[in-house]
Amino acid sequence: MLTTALIMAGLALYNVPPQRRPRHFRNRDGFSLDFSDEELRARYRFSRHSIMVISDLVRDDLQRGTRRNHALTVEQQVMVTLRFLASGSFLQVVGDTLGLDKGTVSRVVQDTTAALCKRQNEFVKWPRRDAEKNKIKAGNYRIGGFPNVIGAIDGTHIRIQAPTTDEASYVNRKGYHSINVQAVCDADGKFTNINSSWPGNAHDAHIFRTSQVCTHMERTPNWESGILLGDSGYPCRPFIMTPYARPANEDQTRFNRHHARTRCVIERTFGRWKRRFHVLHSEIRMKPEKACSIIMACAILHNIALWMNEPELPEDQEEEMPNVDAVYNGANDGRRIRDHITQMYFTN
Repeated sequence: MLTTALIMAGLALYNVPPQRRPRHFRNRDGFSLDFSDEELRARYRFSRHSIMVISDLVRDDLQRGTRRNHALTVEQQVMVTLRFLASGSFLQVVGDTLGLDKGTVSRVVQDTTAALCKRQNEFVKWPRRDAEKNKIKAGNYRIGGFPNVIGAIDGTHIRIQAPTTDEASYVNRKGYHSINVQAVCDADGKFTNINSSWPGNAHDAHIFRTSQVCTHMERTPNWESGILLGDSGYPCRPFIMTPYARPANEDQTRFNRHHARTRCVIERTFGRWKRRFHVLHSEIRMKPEKACSIIMACAILHNIALWMNEPELPEDQEEEMPNVDAVYNGANDGRRIRDHITQMYFTN
C-alpha cells in the first residue's frame, strides 16, 4: 500500500508542467529614425532618407506576413543590419545594444544581406555604353593623366574565422584566414565589378583570369574599348596594363608614375569602403558562404552611398582631358600596347 502511494506521488510530480521562463521584450529605443542625420550616420552610416530608400529596395523580401506586436518592421531590420555592418561588433553586442536577442540579429542580418545581394545587377554594373565608358575614361585621366582607362582593378583580403571545411585554402600569404576579394572601380570609386567567392590563398591573376570581366574583355581586346590598370600581380595584356618592372628610361618611369597615380583610385576606394563598414576590418565570424554575402552587400551599400551622395572624402583636383587620337594600329600584344602608350603620352 505504501509502495503504491509513493508511485502515485511520483507520477503526480512527474506530470507537473515545468515553469516557463517569462518573455522579456527589451527596450528598442536604441534604433530610431528620430535621430538627426549626423547621429544616424554615426550609428548606421546612412541618413534618414537613405535608410528609407534602402528599406524600400528590400521591402518585398523583408515584409513579415504577421500581425504580432513584436515583429520587426522593414526599417528596423535594415537598421539592425546596418548597425552590424557599420560597427563590426559581435552579434550579441549588437543585440544587447538594440534590445534584441542574438538569434534575432543573426536572422535579420542574413535575410537583409540576401535581399541586398539580389539587387547586385542594379547597383554593381559594368559600363557597356560608349557614353558610360567615355565618362569613366575622362574621370580617370583627370585623376592621374593616364589615357583610355575604364577601370582600376585590385584585390583585398577580408579576414574570416577559420572554416571547418577546406580550412587550409583560406590561409593567405600573411598567415590568416580570409576571402580574397577582387574589385574593379571607376573614377568616382564606384564598384563596377566585384568577386567575393575566392579563398585567401587564390592569386589575383588567377581570379582575374577566371572572371567574367576577363572573358568579356577578351572578346573585345581593342585599345578603343578601354583598358584596366592593375599592379604587377597581374599579367600585361592588351586590355590590362601593368607597370614596367624595371623601367629602362625616363619615359617608362613617367609611365609608371602616371599608372600609379591613376590606379590608386581602387586603393582609396577600398579604404573608404572599409572605413564605412567596420565589419570588413574585423574578422567576419561566419561561414565563408555567408561572409561572401556580407562582403557583396557592403559593396552594394557602398555604391548606394555614392548614389545617395552620402559624405565622402574630397575628390582630387581635376585636369583637362587631352585632345589626342586614341587609335592603336599595332600588334594586339600587352607589352607593345604598353610601349605605345608610353611613346604616345609620356615622352617629352
